[in-house]
Amino acid sequence: MDRRTFNKLAGITAMVAMAERKELYAYSSAAGAAGSEVVLEDEDLLVAFDKNSGALTRMVRKSANWVVQRRPELGVSFRLLAPLPHRRANFVYGQKQIAATVEKLSPTQVQIVWKDPVSQHGGVVPLTLTATAAVERGVLTFRAALENNSALTIETIDYPYLGDLNPPARDASMIVEHMWTGALSGDEVYPHFSNPGGTGYWGIRFPTRTVNGDPTFQTQFCLIQSPEQGIYVGVHDPALGYFSQFTFEQHPGVVDWNDDAVPPGEAISGIPVHLEFRVCHFVYLHPQSKVELAPVVLHPYSGDWHAGLDVYKEWRATWFSAPMIPAWVRDVNSWLQLQVDGAEEDFSIPYRDLVKYGTECAENGVAAIQLVGWHHGGQDGGEPCYDTDPGLGTWQELHDAIAQIQARGVKMILFAKPVFADMSTEWYKTKLYKYQCVDPFDNKYESGSFGYTTPPSLTGIDRRRRAIMDVCCQEYRDIATHEFGKILALGAQGWLFDEVMQHNGVAYNFSAGHGYTPPGFLFGSDIPLVKQFRAAADQVNPEFLFAGEGPGDWLMPYYVLGYYRIGAGTRHALRYIDPQAPLMASVRGFNARDEINLTLAYRYIIEYEPYNFKGHVTDFPLTLEYGKRVDALRRRYREFLWDADFRDTLGATVSADGDHRYAVYAAKSGKRAVVLINLEQDKAISANLHLPNAASLIVATPENQDAVSSTGAISIPARSAAVIMES
Repeated sequence: MDRRTFNKLAGITAMVAMAERKELYAYSSAAGAAGSEVVLEDEDLLVAFDKNSGALTRMVRKSANWVVQRRPELGVSFRLLAPLPHRRANFVYGQKQIAATVEKLSPTQVQIVWKDPVSQHGGVVPLTLTATAAVERGVLTFRAALENNSALTIETIDYPYLGDLNPPARDASMIVEHMWTGALSGDEVYPHFSNPGGTGYWGIRFPTRTVNGDPTFQTQFCLIQSPEQGIYVGVHDPALGYFSQFTFEQHPGVVDWNDDAVPPGEAISGIPVHLEFRVCHFVYLHPQSKVELAPVVLHPYSGDWHAGLDVYKEWRATWFSAPMIPAWVRDVNSWLQLQVDGAEEDFSIPYRDLVKYGTECAENGVAAIQLVGWHHGGQDGGEPCYDTDPGLGTWQELHDAIAQIQARGVKMILFAKPVFADMSTEWYKTKLYKYQCVDPFDNKYESGSFGYTTPPSLTGIDRRRRAIMDVCCQEYRDIATHEFGKILALGAQGWLFDEVMQHNGVAYNFSAGHGYTPPGFLFGSDIPLVKQFRAAADQVNPEFLFAGEGPGDWLMPYYVLGYYRIGAGTRHALRYIDPQAPLMASVRGFNARDEINLTLAYRYIIEYEPYNFKGHVTDFPLTLEYGKRVDALRRRYREFLWDADFRDTLGATVSADGDHRYAVYAAKSGKRAVVLINLEQDKAISANLHLPNAASLIVATPENQDAVSSTGAISIPARSAAVIMES
């Protein structure tokens, strides 16, 4: 078909479509009327779909009287992005289509089929979208398959799509909760809705907030949280087949940017006020191909974010395999992080001097050293080459230092980040550039890296810029595995993959010639990459530790120890999800009692980082001495502080006359403990613990580890902690 004929047919199709849309718009005002809906219902949930458009028109959590989707006329079905050769913004709006079939398969299940919808600017798009929605035990699950018979690539599909998301009551707030490297973050979407900087107002029509808006980190769920109940929304694909987003869009806008208040009432200036919510699947579906979308689960729950995480935990248990964790990591332990070289070639600690650092660790009960900047180019330089650096010494010197330190009982863990390439190296310029990720316009993605030591580097003038390597490419994975073999050859007991949780904001590679049909989804290919690494390590040392900085949950069966930075405001979602996971937190202050108390309360391994991980563990004696006391307390009361189930604040309440935090632990014996920390800097606090149905209580502290009886009323000195246990 020539272009003129195609355009003529497209024009005729568009005219027909316009007439159909007028009919559909006229119909929409009557949506929700008796007989116009297919209704799914169980004891807890009611969901309705329009018989003509397939739009979700109503959703009610009956048990809590929460009308989630309220106004049928604002119902939406789906949205597709199908860019044209010279007009990328070409959407297919589901609410402007008539479904081919809307068939109720059972009292709790419906199947909806849309065929050959009309796009904004390109006429009919030959495709079939088949979706099912099912209600079971108060949970709504969406499944969908898309068959693309067009000449266009379908880049994204938004499904499911709620056009009128409401709070449980007009005066109730809604917060969107989501994971970021182990912690829970929250953003208000009602009654205030701000447009964050990541989604610039200049690029959108309505205020928009996205979870996973910047693909720095992939999370598989979000919680729509009100004060006493919420909705868990999960994309249930542990293999991470593609990138997904949770998007909230406030129509028509806010009252005033100074306050970001959502307009009160049904409308403003005659325009309906409503909050849209959709799940966006970045499928990049090529012409003449098919894809099944990951199931999307909407699970209402009663309670706060803990109850929402319980829903995620239940799904996680269906696929998360118990990882191999070396015995020494399962025990109470602490680490030292030590940088020997940065990207500016300071060569601060030669290989031959490492043994004295290991000796100090052994003398102070520190179990491991995370060695940073040990390879050619130093920290954030030279990647992904793991040769030793002549500026620090010889390969044999590093190998022998590792052996001598480990002979003293201190494990050596080598730091690396093999998904980036230092663009200043000859290796990159002559070979590695072939495997870098490029965007859809064939421009390479790159990262500005980090500053070290010298004013030009710290200012950003001469940083070692990094290319983002394509881990979807088997050839590159083989290169990375070869370099990983150099880590194994040095005889260390493990490695820590820095920035394992991200690819510097890059989700896809669009370069051809990498051995597959692009685009390739980087996060999904992290799994085959780590499987290659693990297979290589198992041939040398099956107990070789895999650790990483903030690994996503789908990587935790492989990177079994996670490294984090925590603070008094951190909500420890991952610790709640996985009470026994080896999580480690940095401790940097010279009298870091608060930092250490937080590791005690939330069961983190202490990683000492004196002088921003450039010093001896003995350089901050106050911090070291207090850390040793806390670890001794954990060993003595391991039943409560190490082997128990972390419950966060659930199951107990604490009142106090100052800033404090507390955490509840349930031991396997059924006994409970509460760790209570005083965050006041210069005053003691008086606290009262209420532990329902408690047996007799005892209390111990890092300073006084012999437990004494307690009534639950206790005075805690400034910057101190206490552990109250059932005896």
